[in-house]
Amino acid sequence: MTTFPGTPRVGVTLALCCLMLLGAMPVIVGGRPAGASALTFALLYSVWQLAFSLPLTLAEARAGKGGLFRSGLPQGERRKILGTALFTGVLFALAAWTYVLGFEKVGAVNAAIALQIYPLLAASLEMALFGRRKSRTELLFTLLIVGALFHLATDGRWQLTGLSPWFAVALAVPLLWAVAHVILRETLLRTAATPNEVTTSRLVIVVVLLTPLALVLDGPAAVIAATTAPLTEAFALAMGLAYYVELILWFHAVRHIDVSVASSVTVPAPAVTLLLSMAFLGTTAEAYQLTALTGVIVGLFGLMWASTRRLRPA
Repeated sequence: MTTFPGTPRVGVTLALCCLMLLGAMPVIVGGRPAGASALTFALLYSVWQLAFSLPLTLAEARAGKGGLFRSGLPQGERRKILGTALFTGVLFALAAWTYVLGFEKVGAVNAAIALQIYPLLAASLEMALFGRRKSRTELLFTLLIVGALFHLATDGRWQLTGLSPWFAVALAVPLLWAVAHVILRETLLRTAATPNEVTTSRLVIVVVLLTPLALVLDGPAAVIAATTAPLTEAFALAMGLAYYVELILWFHAVRHIDVSVASSVTVPAPAVTLLLSMAFLGTTAEAYQLTALTGVIVGLFGLMWASTRRLRPA
């Protein structure tokens, strides 16, 4: 079994690069021209992601590097890598669709803030799967995050009647990400799979799943129209490139540090989204959004501080 020796400083640096890309991606989705549905646009940018991943995949295969392309790899380990790719690929296909749909329905800033529940979900999964218990202080910061998200979901009114059902779609994205990334991190640590192999295999599955869905639900004419629209394709290309680079950096980061730690570094991403949305989309920041954003950032940084304090040797 292969075990990768991590370097925390490298992991944090890569996570900071992910922060900037994660802040820009919602603006690309929100700024795309009308005409392509959430499902079709998710398919288009996934195809571009796959295209960007192929050169490195072919180079690794030619060099015999990594897991799937390494000569003499045990069949059991190869099947484990492929099985993990299949399962997480289904999760990522759903996440790609709900990502675009969530940002479309609740707005770039609101959805970007909602995505920040991801570190909390990742930490909860790590606790459930690997027995990493949480202190009372961590639970208090968790309640702060939950309260901030409820404040955001109800537009600051704290009434269930103001709760948008589409906010649940936005929250589904970090849930799907958290499950898939926690599983993939163990694969990266315990097998010879490379981050690019993991990325390419999941993208193949995403495209295979989303293509028939788009053709059935949106119709061939709508898919072809979006594919042949230059401006739509330009936005899909930009989204695919940003997402691919972010994925590669992310998978390298989580080989060095825990998923929950890496995701905590990306906490300020909604602030980047807000600034870019104001500059390029004409978005105006609402008081309840700033309040929720502050609560989420304080809560997540508090969780990171409390976790570090709890794990520090006496």
